[in-house]
Amino acid sequence: MTASPRIDFIYLSEPDMIRAGVTDMAACVDTMEEMFRLLHHGDYRMAGANNNSHGAIVLFPETSPFPDMPKATADRRFMAMPAYLGGRFRTTGMKWYGSNIENRARGLPRSILTFVLNDPDTGAPLAFMSANLLSAYRTGAVPGVGARHLARPESRVVGLLGPGVMGKTSLSAFMAVCPGIDTVKIKGRGRANLEAFLAWLGKTYPQIANVEVVDEIEDVVRDCDIVTFCGSGATGDPSTYPTVRREWVRPGTFLSMPALCNIDAGMEAPEIRKVLDNTGLYDAWYEENPKPVHALVPAVGIRFLDLAAEGRIDRDQLEDLGEIVAGEAPGRRDDDEIIIMSVGGMPVEDVAWGTVVYRKALELGIGTRLTLWDEPALR
Repeated sequence: MTASPRIDFIYLSEPDMIRAGVTDMAACVDTMEEMFRLLHHGDYRMAGANNNSHGAIVLFPETSPFPDMPKATADRRFMAMPAYLGGRFRTTGMKWYGSNIENRARGLPRSILTFVLNDPDTGAPLAFMSANLLSAYRTGAVPGVGARHLARPESRVVGLLGPGVMGKTSLSAFMAVCPGIDTVKIKGRGRANLEAFLAWLGKTYPQIANVEVVDEIEDVVRDCDIVTFCGSGATGDPSTYPTVRREWVRPGTFLSMPALCNIDAGMEAPEIRKVLDNTGLYDAWYEENPKPVHALVPAVGIRFLDLAAEGRIDRDQLEDLGEIVAGEAPGRRDDDEIIIMSVGGMPVEDVAWGTVVYRKALELGIGTRLTLWDEPALR
């Protein structure tokens, strides 16, 4: 008997995704940890000849002879981020990413994301999903994985730069793995964003009894157990990126950096542990871009590679989170270590969390079933 040529898939709106568990941060952290083990053992593929590319991006020019062509603004891009992930996932997928910082003036998120999940053998779609929450939670969960292995378990004080979506999901992940957190220091650019964050914080984590709004990056960093920079901004000049200075960082601090970040010379010292979420991703970025790459890719891990190319740090200083998660390299070794981790974001994370949410949606009967065809018009 031949299989039916009919192809159905499910559409999951944002409310569907919520019902299917996309905002379950504890489960997302566990899923990302499982994904990192697969990365370490090589059971994955991303784009590019190196199988580690972040994706393919369309950028717009500052000027153009075509009056209708979009012009470059901060974070204006279209990007396709495909990946395959093995293990119990064994699925392929692609996040389609449109972003423009000017969206906020229109009452829209900076980024508008969708995700398609596919059968790895036939290529047939399994699901088409709203992906803003999918992306936000998997992004925040990776700092949670880092904190599970690299922060002090008794961590209590978090310093947070950027009270937006990434700041909320990173803090949620820290709470999932370090439940003793009771103090947050927060810096933001606008009063409205700060007030929205503070309202969310009070409602979501009433156990955080101490909340301090600070005006300087130094105050975000000082006297904290965990520090994270989650602000958005323009790339091009690394001297304008938020910078961590060694004299601000107390012994034992874990710094998780999923957004623009730079470091001073003191943080270059070999006793400061420097962790990449996937070494191959940073090598791919480094191969694909003009130097110095940190001007274009603002992740602090790229700054590490620029420094290594300049001979200012030894490449052997750089550690890989997957190796740590897999138990083949040490996590935190003592209470005084200072550890800074770069979070670049990878499409395999979307595939991992998207697969979990898709399977939960099937189990619960969530989503709208759509038909691609009963029979293909072309064979």
